[in-house]
Amino acid sequence: MQKIDRLSLIKSISGIRGTIGGEPGQNLTPIDIVSSTAGYAHFLQKRSDNRKVVVGRDARISGSMLNGLVINTLIACGFDVVDLGLSTTPTVEMMVSAENAAGGIVLTASHNPKEWNALKFLNEKGEFISANDGQEIIDTIANGQLDFSSVGNIGKIIPAENAFRHHIQAILELSFIDKALIKSKHYKVVLDPINSTGSLVIPPLLKALGCEVISIHDDCSGNFAHNPEPLADHLKDLSTKVKETGADLGISVDPDVDRLALVMPNGEMFGEEYTLVAAAEAILRNKPGNTVSNLSSTRALADVTRQYGGEYYASAVGEVNVVQMMKDKDAVIGGEGNGGVILPDLHYGRDALVGIVLILQLLSELDCDLISLKRRYPQYMMAKTKIQLTDKIDADKLLSTIAEAFKYEKINIIDGVKIDFEEGWVHMRKSNTEPILRLYAEAETKETLSFLIQKVQSIVEKEI
Repeated sequence: MQKIDRLSLIKSISGIRGTIGGEPGQNLTPIDIVSSTAGYAHFLQKRSDNRKVVVGRDARISGSMLNGLVINTLIACGFDVVDLGLSTTPTVEMMVSAENAAGGIVLTASHNPKEWNALKFLNEKGEFISANDGQEIIDTIANGQLDFSSVGNIGKIIPAENAFRHHIQAILELSFIDKALIKSKHYKVVLDPINSTGSLVIPPLLKALGCEVISIHDDCSGNFAHNPEPLADHLKDLSTKVKETGADLGISVDPDVDRLALVMPNGEMFGEEYTLVAAAEAILRNKPGNTVSNLSSTRALADVTRQYGGEYYASAVGEVNVVQMMKDKDAVIGGEGNGGVILPDLHYGRDALVGIVLILQLLSELDCDLISLKRRYPQYMMAKTKIQLTDKIDADKLLSTIAEAFKYEKINIIDGVKIDFEEGWVHMRKSNTEPILRLYAEAETKETLSFLIQKVQSIVEKEI
């Protein structure tokens, strides 16, 4: 489910996202920000008398502007606002529960470049709202069903204190985290928080575990030092620094700190797909059970889960979908292959901080480095590409055509179309966050991977 007003403003179950500036209804302008916030406030007002909302943001240049508009709109709608200021998505999620709030708004465009920003809406559990709730908010905004409070009923700002401390302490108090064991390893870590809020919360977390921390791109200015997508070409500075300093590992997070990518001691990427695999093994060693990831994630998680006697399940792409299936299947851990780790024992949200600690715990238990850890897992090859959507491309028709072309293979159409071949898989779907079609594929060799991708792309090329 996705509505696109123009290519630079997207209203979906993932929130309201767009590029800053331009015309209302076509870009993310102050008018769109205010109407979207008021629509969310109207949604909350219909559900309970709770008039408290938590708001936090990443360090994007436009973040302060959004923060002011969002907070004052909520106040105008009669809500008290716990203003976390510079924060992380998982921290905001946890503080919604800690503050007994009606919901929360995270101001971040995640992995998108600095031109973008977004409002992501949370429910009273600190989890992303459902697809139905998201559609209700979109409809409310479209219908102009907005209502503001009289002067005697406007809200106020509630100062927030120790949000990061609360987050860090909750992670360190997890029963399966052996702080003394991790401290005994004296890990040297290079951190690249891309000049955003990871620079505020990750160093104290690592230092609490006895790590030596070397930071790059850590001024929290919002001037992203490189493209936020955690790809090898974007993380050359981190790789170089890891090798120069003889560090045990490198850590890269996205601007809102819900995705984690790792660099091995030799400067090579661990692979963001394998972040969840390794974090899952850290849990499964101590707490066997089921796991969940989305359809676009590596088969390696299923392999590791079965080694520990659990069952693996695949959901539609999107954190809200992963979380729902995790609840349905009573999963002990889950997430997405983009480096997103979700640990129910902490909270139901992607969290790079807990991902970091789980990786350190596993390395400490196995007494190995990231290079050796990577060798423990099936070495699948994965490719990720995208097709820019235009008014001339009928995305739904294209996906249906692909499904029909491969109807004799194992097909899954709960989210776009995924074709499971015996030797690998290809998944094509509409993005929830950008005006694009995503094409992900995985196989055991580069040759097979290229062959499978070409089989699908040949159909695409005929249609567009």
